[in-house]
Amino acid sequence: MRWRWFHQWGSPRWFYERAGRWQLVCGWLSLGLIAVGTIWGLGFAPVDYQQGNSYRIIYLHVPVAFLAQAMYAAMSVSAVVLLVWKMKIADIAMQSIAVMGLAFTALALGSGAVWGKPTWGTYWVWDARLTSMLILAFLYLALIGLRASIRDPDQAGKVCGILVLVGVVNLPIIKYSVEWWNTLHQPASLKLTEKPTMPASMWIPLLINILGYYIVAAYLVLGSMRAILVARERRSSWVRELVRRV
Repeated sequence: MRWRWFHQWGSPRWFYERAGRWQLVCGWLSLGLIAVGTIWGLGFAPVDYQQGNSYRIIYLHVPVAFLAQAMYAAMSVSAVVLLVWKMKIADIAMQSIAVMGLAFTALALGSGAVWGKPTWGTYWVWDARLTSMLILAFLYLALIGLRASIRDPDQAGKVCGILVLVGVVNLPIIKYSVEWWNTLHQPASLKLTEKPTMPASMWIPLLINILGYYIVAAYLVLGSMRAILVARERRSSWVRELVRRV
C-alpha cells in the first residue's frame, strides 16, 4: 500500500485524469501569486539605494533563474525513474521539462543581460555564473535535438536519460560559482540558512513571485505531458474513449 501512489504514476490514464485537475488548480493559483508579487514588487517595493529602480528586474530574473536549475534537477529525477523503473511517464516528463527548462533558461539569460547593462555597463561578460547558465541552455538544446534525432521513443528516452545525468554536474557549478571564483555576479538574494540582505518589503514579493513561477512551471509541464501522452497513446482504448466523449 505504501508504494501504491508511486505505481499509479505509471498508469497513463490515471496520470492524464489527475494531471488535468492539478493543472486547473496550478493555473489559477499561479496567476494570483504572480499578479500580487509583480504588482507589489514593481509598484510598491522601495527603490534600492545602490541600483535604483533597475533592481526591480529581480522579480522576473530570480524566479526564472531558480526554475532553470530546478527543472533540470527535476528532469534528472525523472531520468533515474525511467532508467531504473522504466516508467513511461518519467520519459514524457523529461521530454516536457527539457522544452520548458530551455524557455526559462533563455528568460534568465535575457533578463540577466538587461539587468547587467545598467549594473556592469555591458549586456554580457564571460562570468562563471553566466557561462555555466549558458552551458545549461546548451544542455537543454542538446537533449531536445538528441530526442528529435532518434525515431524509437524508448531508445530516445534511455539515451536522453543518460545525458541528463551526465549534465547534473553543471548544477553545483552554477550554484557555487559566485563562491568558488571571483565573479561580477552577486551572491544569491535569498538563502534558506541566512537572513535576507534586503528589507521585507522587497523580499516578500520576490518570494511570492518565486512560488508563483514554480507553480506556473508545473502548470505548463503538466499540460505538455498530457498532450504528449495522448499523442503516444493514441491507439489505446482509453484515448479513443476520450476522443469519443469530446
